[in-house]
Amino acid sequence: MSTFRILLTPGDGIGPEVIEEAVKVLAAVQKRFGHEFQYQEETIGGAAIDRYGLALRPETVAAARQSHAVLFGAVGGPKWDDPRAAVRPEDAILGMRKQLGLFANLRPVRVHPAMIDQSTLKRETLEGTDMVVIRELTGGLYFGKPKRRWENAAGRQAVDTLRYSEREVERVMHVAFQLARGRRNRVTSVDKANVLRTGQMWREVATEIGAQYPDVELEHILVDACAMYLVRKPASFDVIVTENMFGDILTDEAAMLAGSMGMMPSASLGRRRKDGTGIGLYEPIHGSAPDIAGQRKANPLATILSAAMMLRLSLGLEAEAAAIEAAVDATILDGYRTPDIEGPGARLVDTAKMGALVTERVAG
Repeated sequence: MSTFRILLTPGDGIGPEVIEEAVKVLAAVQKRFGHEFQYQEETIGGAAIDRYGLALRPETVAAARQSHAVLFGAVGGPKWDDPRAAVRPEDAILGMRKQLGLFANLRPVRVHPAMIDQSTLKRETLEGTDMVVIRELTGGLYFGKPKRRWENAAGRQAVDTLRYSEREVERVMHVAFQLARGRRNRVTSVDKANVLRTGQMWREVATEIGAQYPDVELEHILVDACAMYLVRKPASFDVIVTENMFGDILTDEAAMLAGSMGMMPSASLGRRRKDGTGIGLYEPIHGSAPDIAGQRKANPLATILSAAMMLRLSLGLEAEAAAIEAAVDATILDGYRTPDIEGPGARLVDTAKMGALVTERVAG
């Protein structure tokens, strides 16, 4: 029996609800495949601010480092939504990524055939859409210094610094090209090289790394054009790689191709072992959705699919990950929907029922 240590960080809003359903699915994986998942739970985000005065405690980071993977819920909400606050719930996710050295955020975007007509885009536009967007996580505006606000005679002022190093760009590019080799051998590097000095360096480094992968096609595209093509011809993309803020925006846009953020998992990865595994943080790309917290309306599928990514990328359990993904597909094909993906003829279910349906199909 294989034993794996998993840190659970449910967070705020609907975070605890969707994490609970993912753990139920993982229990079915344990029983079916003969593994043992040992869980530790830590308070993060707004809940941690209320309890400890910090969004992310050093003890939580230490627990993460002692784990094989982190399954993360969501953070934030109106209670802590003060832009002047010294401590914010989002410090938890940003800090965890930084301190664990997680530099590449993978967000797969696949349009489920049974949901294609529920999109606001035309069927012919969406057909064949299957991409992965890779967002660099440790550089750019979110972490560059100086970063501050002040007031003077001219009024309120603020500055953020967009900074990247050659090494940061190189390592995320290698992730993109290696991933493309297992897909359709095409990488689209997104930048703003016509305006930003960081974009110019990004493009230069992407070209240099691309030369090391002659079997993979590389194209460069400006971020504004990429935003347009995502809704005009999304099926043309295979692997997209871009910097931190651009990736944050583009992946939320891409989520709408799949019908809802509630369908979108993600993995944040750092250095990998020779067997391809390594610690990672896995989370749905949606927020804490405080407006529906506690109402059993949240879609747990993004978190359940994030757990599947965790099994594959951190624990090396390919068959187990595929079993979860197949169970999600079967549940969708059978017409079950949470409110965010409801359509004509759907069989509407709540958060717990959706989790139970996937769990039953994993159990077999």
